[in-house]
Amino acid sequence: MTQTAHPAQAVHGFAYSQDQFRQLVEDVLAEARHLGASDAGAEVSEGCGLSVSVRRGELENVERNRDKSLGISVYLGQRRGNASTSDFSPQALKDTVRAAFDIARFTAEDPVAGLPDEQDLSLDPASRPELDLFHPWAIDAQQAAQLALRCEAAAFETDPRITNSEGAAVSAQQSHFVAGNTRGFMGGYASSRHTLSVAPIAGRGAGMQRDAWYSSMRDAKELASPERVGRYAAERALSRLKARKVKTAEVPVLFENTVAAGLLGALVQATSGGALYRKASFLLDSLGQQVLASHLDVREDPHERKGKGSSPFDDEGVVTRPRTVVEAGVLQGYFLSTYSARKLGMRTTGHAGGSHNLHLTSRLTAPGDSLTTMLRRMGRGLFVTELMGQGVNYVTGDYSRGASGYWVENGEIAFPVHEITIAGNLREMFQNIVGVGNDVFNLGSKSVGSVLISRMKLAGN
Repeated sequence: MTQTAHPAQAVHGFAYSQDQFRQLVEDVLAEARHLGASDAGAEVSEGCGLSVSVRRGELENVERNRDKSLGISVYLGQRRGNASTSDFSPQALKDTVRAAFDIARFTAEDPVAGLPDEQDLSLDPASRPELDLFHPWAIDAQQAAQLALRCEAAAFETDPRITNSEGAAVSAQQSHFVAGNTRGFMGGYASSRHTLSVAPIAGRGAGMQRDAWYSSMRDAKELASPERVGRYAAERALSRLKARKVKTAEVPVLFENTVAAGLLGALVQATSGGALYRKASFLLDSLGQQVLASHLDVREDPHERKGKGSSPFDDEGVVTRPRTVVEAGVLQGYFLSTYSARKLGMRTTGHAGGSHNLHLTSRLTAPGDSLTTMLRRMGRGLFVTELMGQGVNYVTGDYSRGASGYWVENGEIAFPVHEITIAGNLREMFQNIVGVGNDVFNLGSKSVGSVLISRMKLAGN
């Protein structure tokens, strides 16, 4: 095998280059073939970063992370073995390939196991879009601490009622990888993600309330200013003071954009191949069926520049394509990897590793449909800004979550509420979405405005 024990000088903070990674992948695939594998796939990756946190004006933690890994899957017909290592020395790589090979020898056959079909793979590098995902941040610990301190100070300066803080943090992370297989795929790229966050506490004693805010971008130049993040986090915490419970009722519920992404995530979970072939989804056999209200569309675009869910190919090297997932409420496609697609007798959709950039929109949304407009449209009900617990049953669709937010009367926020539970069934909730605001918020790979559901059960006093 090619000697890689002495990496090249760091480029953008990495110890290895993309060329070195490609060579490593080629070497382990060749070794797998030499041992008698019918097929093999491998991925090598490296990540590094800096995380700094402060609390009450003092430096709390400085962490630097650096990790690397190589994983290989070896196929003997329809038997598969996997192994991984963080040691890139020639002997360690040979041992890892041998370990995967031996595991495959003693693994039961799986009739759908195997690499993606060549027709689905991204084999032509020239056809892959440039997605602008890598923006390394040349920041040291002292500079990061200063940003975090400014952010926390802005929160404290917002109002004397901000009495404490769980701290502020800055994180600068970057990684790169190369993956390849014996069917001709080879590809990889670098990406970055940078974050600034703070969690202030308002009030004292039993009446204390906490909230948080953050800014996260691939390019640090696009992060919100520390002062803006700090002030907004403080305003959110202050607005929760003197929260109270409300009586049990059935009312309209408006999900703030920050938590509405969870509804989109529930749709993805219920229409993902793993849940479908295990029959662990309330949306079984829903392709071509109405799963959302008829005014709703869900669009997916894996090729958005700087998108947090962007990729030219999925984790198996399968081509990714923009598509409409839901049109006028009707489900147009599942989220399938090669394995789950074969289990269902279908074709992969390029979703090994999950969904890409998703956008939930309503055909009823007007340019002026801000959060204020959505509150007026609701009239009287609950505006949810935080959810707690994991009370979602994806087999039945039953939904029950602890919640806090604000009670709304006559289209205006009346007072903050806490220690309540909202409940319903996702199938009905999806059909009862009556509005989506244009106050779009991006949470990872999902972008959605505030979502108004016509009725849900609210358990309080």
